[in-house]
Amino acid sequence: ARGAVAITANCGYSVRHQAALAAAVGVPVAATSLILLPLLLRQYPVTTKIAVVAADASCLTDEMLGLNNSADKARVVIGGIEGGVMWQNEMKRPPPYTEPVQIQIELEACIEKLRTDNPDIGAILFECTLFPLVSPALRKKTGLPIYDVTTLCELTFAAA
Repeated sequence: ARGAVAITANCGYSVRHQAALAAAVGVPVAATSLILLPLLLRQYPVTTKIAVVAADASCLTDEMLGLNNSADKARVVIGGIEGGVMWQNEMKRPPPYTEPVQIQIELEACIEKLRTDNPDIGAILFECTLFPLVSPALRKKTGLPIYDVTTLCELTFAAA
């Protein structure tokens, strides 16, 4: 009613509220980058895996990821940086600042392990809204496309 053309959120786990938010308002809702996963699974060849990297991978479920069939499930590799400095900081209230270089170090280690175990990863989807701070550097370092909430917001607002 006040002129919003879209609504976004600041936590990837807002996926739990995506459907309710979209049903309650008359504008596009981009509550989480995780809603990009079905799109990515269709954009890449069926032989390519998509890595989903989360702040805490133990929180992700197939339902949250929109994985409804075994073929899609087999193509998704999940990793997280739970237990790291960023995760520990985010568990505090208020959360203390985490240097972007620390986030990058933790993500690099996670991605390296995922790629070692799954060399057929063709793209990465970041769940956490803090990760875009280092997405450009990690795109360059990994040579892989990395999608995040910024990617989703750019897509949503470009169409609004």
